[in-house]
Amino acid sequence: MRRTASVLSVLLLFGALLAPAPALASPVAAEDTVTTGCVLSVPEPGTSVPVRICYTLFKPAVASAEHPVPLVFSSHGWGGSRTTDIRQFRPHLDAGFGILSFDQRSFGESTGVAHVMNPDYEGRDVIKLIDFVASLDWVTKQRPGDPLIGAIGGSYGGGYQLAGAFTEIRDHGRTRFDALAPEITWWDLKRSLAPSETARTIWLGILYASGGKNLPPSIGKSFVIMVATGAWPTGKAGRELTAFFAHNGPAWHVAQGRKLDVPVLLEQGITDNLFNLNEGLSIFDRALTPRARSHSMLVGYNGGHALPAVVPPGYGTAGDPCSIALGSPNFAGLALRFLRLQLLGESTGLTGFGKYHLSTADGRCLTQRSLAANTVKRLGKIATPTGVGVPVNVKIAAGPLTVAGTPHVTANVYTIVPRTPAFLALSVGTNPLTARVIQNNTMPLREKRAAHGTRRTIELPAIAVDVPAGQNLYLTVSPVADMFAGQRAPLPGALLLKNTTVSYRTISR
Repeated sequence: MRRTASVLSVLLLFGALLAPAPALASPVAAEDTVTTGCVLSVPEPGTSVPVRICYTLFKPAVASAEHPVPLVFSSHGWGGSRTTDIRQFRPHLDAGFGILSFDQRSFGESTGVAHVMNPDYEGRDVIKLIDFVASLDWVTKQRPGDPLIGAIGGSYGGGYQLAGAFTEIRDHGRTRFDALAPEITWWDLKRSLAPSETARTIWLGILYASGGKNLPPSIGKSFVIMVATGAWPTGKAGRELTAFFAHNGPAWHVAQGRKLDVPVLLEQGITDNLFNLNEGLSIFDRALTPRARSHSMLVGYNGGHALPAVVPPGYGTAGDPCSIALGSPNFAGLALRFLRLQLLGESTGLTGFGKYHLSTADGRCLTQRSLAANTVKRLGKIATPTGVGVPVNVKIAAGPLTVAGTPHVTANVYTIVPRTPAFLALSVGTNPLTARVIQNNTMPLREKRAAHGTRRTIELPAIAVDVPAGQNLYLTVSPVADMFAGQRAPLPGALLLKNTTVSYRTISR
């Protein structure tokens, strides 16, 4: 299921939310075979007992040693378990792919503890599974030990794809994955969970409820602290949490000089207020080699881990117009076309590589080759309370205009009370009182100490929006934001921004 969800439905169906799957089709064909098993992987720290990573393997009727086929990996979202119903993979099997669906470490039938895509644990689990697939005589080999494989899955099920590929690059200099199709996943896990060390408390609570028991006990306790205080823990708990997440995302691998050199079809939710579009853009822009990017594309849709923004008020039309504009009914269909092209060499008519395909807040598809800022506006002085109060909306420009990409605000920052965040975004409205945050996302500005004119550049939520005639584009600075509810600070305070500028990309229509 890939739809905007209420808090209640996310709590009840979180695993399903994060593990998108094709619609049910025909039942199992007589010649298709389904087997289950487990591979043995890296023991937990301080133990010598191998961890079991369990899988269900779907072999299509056409596959044999004489007629080998490519294989596609699939896995679940956080708190979920593997798909065992062959009907979910009927389009892939009918296209001539084998499927390996697996339970990630600590979930489903797999054992161990969740290290949240640490290369030394989940990354090596994926390598063990690739080794297993390489032993199957009915899977296409490009050379001995190198199967022809792709991968699908969303959120945590997108994280395994990047963790596995990057861990192979780290350990062996190259990955055996030949194409990846991750959805709604992350670039830097700490930045996603707590940008500027300001906790996304609503989502952290959901994540803990869905899989807190799977974490190491000390990390689970730190999650509780973040939910309770709204901030990254201090002292030993904070150091442990920072160390735990240090290597758990593409950001760390890229900082170590590693990049992916395989085609990637990446989908990111623009109204996703856990792993926002900024995460997807960072992956697309920084984790791929230029050659890989020329054979890859990013699709942004209005959905994902998406909860409606009430404070400050926001908007976004749910849907995926870009998958439709690219010739598929949905992203699952687009991903299948992508895998058929990359793994089977079939002509699927798929175009748009090397580009960003972004759903606007009102639901049209905007395609761009570059999202680099080309407009800078001076806004001067902006003052707002922190901790309590109402948003301040400062006019940037009048419509009609189209804006896309990642805006930035640069200003001299003055604060009275340390550790009291303010929340920034771009908004649209006919006047400051009617302005609503574009695609329901804000980003925090949080100074650990009282600031006295410190020059800062703040990354705002990445967006795509058409501002019609008669409406205006605003910078919103809010003392509170519902995705970050429950922030604790010593006292309400005030924030002053001086010499403020906002930079963004304006697109001619």
